[in-house]
Amino acid sequence: MFFLIFLLSVCDRIPDQISNNDQENILKIINEYEDYFYDQNHISDYIYDQNKLHRFDLYLTSDNLNEINNDPAAENYVQGYLVFEGKVVKNVGIRYKGSIGAWVGCLSNEDWTNPSGYKTCPKLSMKIKINTEEDRKFYGMKKLQFHSQNLDKSKMHERLGYYMFRNFGIIAPRSNHALIYINGEFIGLFANTENIDGPFTNEHFLNPNGNLYKEVWPVNSFGDKQSENYFINGLKTNEEISDVSKIKRFSDQLAGVNHMNAQNIVDTWIDKDLFLKTILVDRRIANDDGFMHFYHEGGQNYENHNFYWYEDIDKDKLQLIPWDLDNAFENLIQNLNPVTPIKDKWYEKSNNCNGFRYGSFNLLQKSAACDKIIGSFSSYIDKYDSLDLVFQNELFNMTNINKLLDSWTNQIKSSVEKAHETYGDQEPSLQEWIDNVNYLRYSIDQSLN
Repeated sequence: MFFLIFLLSVCDRIPDQISNNDQENILKIINEYEDYFYDQNHISDYIYDQNKLHRFDLYLTSDNLNEINNDPAAENYVQGYLVFEGKVVKNVGIRYKGSIGAWVGCLSNEDWTNPSGYKTCPKLSMKIKINTEEDRKFYGMKKLQFHSQNLDKSKMHERLGYYMFRNFGIIAPRSNHALIYINGEFIGLFANTENIDGPFTNEHFLNPNGNLYKEVWPVNSFGDKQSENYFINGLKTNEEISDVSKIKRFSDQLAGVNHMNAQNIVDTWIDKDLFLKTILVDRRIANDDGFMHFYHEGGQNYENHNFYWYEDIDKDKLQLIPWDLDNAFENLIQNLNPVTPIKDKWYEKSNNCNGFRYGSFNLLQKSAACDKIIGSFSSYIDKYDSLDLVFQNELFNMTNINKLLDSWTNQIKSSVEKAHETYGDQEPSLQEWIDNVNYLRYSIDQSLN
């Protein structure tokens, strides 16, 4: 009996609910299956195919599931199984993931500034670690991550934003939608977004063995150099060697000049056209929680976040990689998010480059153009405008956007319906979802006028 249930599960016909007794027996059966290793012929493009809506089944013991449900913000891995297209991958690590914004309304502690407590939403963003016990990969990847999109009722911000970056020649994660089941129970529709790590650099860079840094900015908000340990703490590849001398040299050079003379140094380290394109897409999609937003971090210190740098192993070159686009598009035509709105255009400066308050929460921020790197590109406004015309003609126009959104809505419509039927008002109704997709279309259209 249990064997038949498992066969049904791997054929995507698993029952919606499994009793605890059935669950334990299914786990025993799964464990008897051969651990499936995806060889080098299984390429990651299949996982992020825009024409696919993949299903991923996760199996955990009751104890392990309770552990992560009771304290999601701890972000501790527990052991489980991944079943994909009838193949079992054993001993994967499974955990929830998030940030302050991602946990809002989804944990029992109502203080959103201190995420803690047990899980209260049907779904939370998840990370699956394939190589918990040995160096193995799933379709060439060490990790999978699925983003809940709980704050995005259109379910389109992340996928559309990354699509725009990537198709305008900027290296960024691949993203589509995916269905997640845990112990046979439908959890919901997620953004299946590529993890930025060593396999990512192997996939996307010609010289893939360089350093990858998360959320380190070469100079601080005063324009001064950063410490060696600051860069070491941001390393996401080559941690064993921890040679950060290259980016440290850039930091030292940049700190040694004033804002007026920063451009010559920046031009040698950062590709002008590529960085202008990155700024352009970032501003067109109103990615206000990204690298262009310098938040107040205490005292006179302001920091940006949600980005990576990749450092070429052979050349003195750095390339920025955008990250975390769930809040993109929100503030295109009005400031709907009370935390993220950016006051200035990317080349403007306010309050003599001191902090100032903005938005309905009256939070402190600092103009991005006051940064030595971003500010050095302000002399390229004409080039920026010409790139903007190309971007609109090729990608960011309503004909193309409507085509994309029509295709993706058709792909996920039944899953949106199922999520609402399963979880009620905790997931948007079909009409609410359609209204939000249409508002996204309207916002983009109005931003282009």
